Amino acid sequence: MKRSIFAAAVVSIAVASFGMSTPAAAQDRYCLQGRIWGYPGNCQFASYGQCMASASGTNAFCGINPRYAYARRWRGYR
Repeated sequence: MKRSIFAAAVVSIAVASFGMSTPAAAQDRYCLQGRIWGYPGNCQFASYGQCMASASGTNAFCGINPRYAYARRWRGYR
């Protein structure tokens, strides 16, 4: 009984996490860059507003994540 409940919980967590996952490049589009962070910097921001809020009051700025900018795009069949 306990094994079946545990197995059901593990399967439901795995299915939920698989359904909510998105590519890393889609999540991390902007990087906090500056003297402290270097290049490419702290690339954990999904929106420009989030990045600018973290850069506020510091000597840093926000730039596009190079992994996102130069990622290969699917072009379909030719």
